[in-house]
Amino acid sequence: MIKEVEAKMAVMDQELAALGDAADAASQIRRSQLLRDKEELLQACRDCTPEDRVYLARHTGRPGTADFIQALFTDFFECKGDRLCREDPSILGGVALYHGLPVTVLGHRKGKNLEENMACNFGMPSPEGYRKAQRLMKQAEKFGRPIITFVDTPGAYPGLEAEAHGQGEAIASSLALMSALEVPVITVVIGEGGSGGALALAVANRVLMLENAVYSVLSPEGFASILWKDSSRAGEAAGIMKLTAADLHGLGVADEVIPEPLGGAHLEPESVYRAVDRAIHTHLVQLLKLRSPAAHRYQKFREMGLNARKEAL
Repeated sequence: MIKEVEAKMAVMDQELAALGDAADAASQIRRSQLLRDKEELLQACRDCTPEDRVYLARHTGRPGTADFIQALFTDFFECKGDRLCREDPSILGGVALYHGLPVTVLGHRKGKNLEENMACNFGMPSPEGYRKAQRLMKQAEKFGRPIITFVDTPGAYPGLEAEAHGQGEAIASSLALMSALEVPVITVVIGEGGSGGALALAVANRVLMLENAVYSVLSPEGFASILWKDSSRAGEAAGIMKLTAADLHGLGVADEVIPEPLGGAHLEPESVYRAVDRAIHTHLVQLLKLRSPAAHRYQKFREMGLNARKEAL
């Protein structure tokens, strides 16, 4: 449905651009009609299917980690390299100020076009990226800085070189490290949250999700290929995987769902930045009071899905 709505809106936008600033009565009437039609189309986006949300989570215009860092933080100083092998641009991280408080911020980085996506491997980190993240998280713990992560990846890079460099070990080490960190950790799933590649940055005291973000063990295409040997049934798979923010909030995986404007975050990014800022600030104030963030994190993950299991019994 969302694809069809976007196609129709694109045609309307072209006509509005053609009208320009024309002041004659006919142009003004047509402009008003087009704006009303666009609003009616957007109202159809209130009841998005899981397949629609997957599409929006992957939208090329969707705000990414770099956009959120620029919008929410000041004095960001990027840190590069894992100090073992090389720099992985698919993980962006560094030190910044958040409302005057020193924090470590990091997340998956995608591009806005093909060239940028190729430069950062479409947001799929190699082991070096996760080891860079670990280096920054250890540094954050040493200096008592809260950690804020942004998740937006289809998954860790599954290539031969990545496996040869220890992809599985790098992800496992990230999970172990984040589990024991004695500083507060907040994760925001802003787009795709795919498999261990996402979880490696998401063992957090608070997991927040944008309304149209998704978080799952694998992609709907992979799910359909494994279960039905037919990747074209990805839309059907998305409907049964419980990967939407609303589903995961009900299971206790996500602590808060951050609303988006109708049609997706790419249409009104500024309002999304403000909503994410409010959510992060609210949770960070609470988490800074914790005596042991690691113990809190352990309890949170032990309780995930508890209500769903009780209902099943």
